[in-house]
Amino acid sequence: MSDLSHTDWQARAAALSFRSQAFIGGTFVDAASGETFDCINPATGEVLTQVAACGATDVDRAVAAARRAFEAGHWSRAAPGERKAVLLKLADLIRANLQELALLDSLDMGKLVQDAVTVDAPGSAHFFQWHAEAIDKLYDEVAPNGPGDLALVRRVPVGVVGAVTPWNFPLDMATWKSAAALAAGNSVVLKPAEQSPLSALRLAELAAEAGVPDGVFNVLPGFGGTAGKALGLHMDVDALAFTGSTAVGKMFMAYSGQSNLKQVWPETGGKSPNLVFADCENLDAAADMAAFGIFFNQGEVCSANSRLYVERSIKDAFLEKMIARAEAMQPGDPLDPASKMGAIVDAAQTERIMGFIGAGRKTANLVAGGDQVTVAGRGLFVQPTIFDDVSHDDPLAREEIFGPVLSIVPFDTEAEAVEMANDSIYGLAASVWTDNLSRALRVSDALHVGTCSVNTVDALSAQTPFGGMKQSGFGRDLSLHSFDKYTALKTTWIKYRA
Repeated sequence: MSDLSHTDWQARAAALSFRSQAFIGGTFVDAASGETFDCINPATGEVLTQVAACGATDVDRAVAAARRAFEAGHWSRAAPGERKAVLLKLADLIRANLQELALLDSLDMGKLVQDAVTVDAPGSAHFFQWHAEAIDKLYDEVAPNGPGDLALVRRVPVGVVGAVTPWNFPLDMATWKSAAALAAGNSVVLKPAEQSPLSALRLAELAAEAGVPDGVFNVLPGFGGTAGKALGLHMDVDALAFTGSTAVGKMFMAYSGQSNLKQVWPETGGKSPNLVFADCENLDAAADMAAFGIFFNQGEVCSANSRLYVERSIKDAFLEKMIARAEAMQPGDPLDPASKMGAIVDAAQTERIMGFIGAGRKTANLVAGGDQVTVAGRGLFVQPTIFDDVSHDDPLAREEIFGPVLSIVPFDTEAEAVEMANDSIYGLAASVWTDNLSRALRVSDALHVGTCSVNTVDALSAQTPFGGMKQSGFGRDLSLHSFDKYTALKTTWIKYRA
């Protein structure tokens, strides 16, 4: 936990400076067009800075710089231990600048600074360190051939990697894509979400300080329809990693087909189910984590446990627990360590959330929250909201809202719960609460998701892959499997005996 007070954070925020130019070829530069866009603090409505609005010309510049760096080989052909040393230094630099990086994300997209400084920023340092430590422990293969033939199978970097990241965890998501790609020897062109580019630009500066060669790591702020699309269509990008909505993920798949058949690794939408069975002994723990699973980061989490299926015999008692926890998690100033939720990222997302709530008032039973509020008369905030007795066919239970809105659906049998949980276009994550080991194994095996957490929610670590099934995409971040996205298997066959 950070020991800084609300006043301390406000003072540090007031003294903060922002990098606002693109980072291309080791240098901060304006967009070729000279255009900028406002970076707005959603908690106050204030403009933080004007950021370079990069377009296709800037993508060309960044990809060319990345390609030159890759072909030069200072990074791509460096010994794994050399890349490891640089990325370990970058991890240390992130730790040395935790408060600044946390403030950038908090001011930029409204998340609690307390979460950013204790979870997001330290996590980013950890993930850079983990991937750096892993890279010199990945072994190549020798194929089992007959006498006189030696077939080597090696992992080699794919080349230039485009990375398009979302606004909900700006620094974390930039790290999840970049750490593995850089460790493997690739050059990276990162396009952060237009709502939250500031920490990515600071990360570029820290990467250069750590010793990442010019052109190996580039950051292009800009809009998805211009810079993002140009990156997706670029003929000299070898692979593209994306986290964001399912609709945009499909666009990147189409861009690949329209251009050079670049690999696209999408991690897209989610509507994660949370199944609470009557044989769960600690319902208070289940309620605590169910509230965390939907209200953490204002519900702006792709794997948020937004569908809560509760066995009917305990539903009323569990509902009371959930209402109490929602009422205790009202939004506040993101810079106040006492706040339980922060601001919604922007007006468009706030309007989208309130649209779902407005429709839900007519189709379900609103039992907590439901209002858009301000803090000190300013900002974009939505109360933690719970709908009870939601029909499984209601949009509340089927569409990704990406806000602090929980839908509760009762069930009578295990089979019914599993059927409803699987009846979704998404398959990112799920949670199961039970003290019956057989049920835990049986239900987790039956759920079609990338991660199933039992007696917890949204479990992840550097050691386990994160990603989904169905229309949640098929990309995997974290773990040794993350290197699969950023390396190609190359066979070298040597005949040494006639």
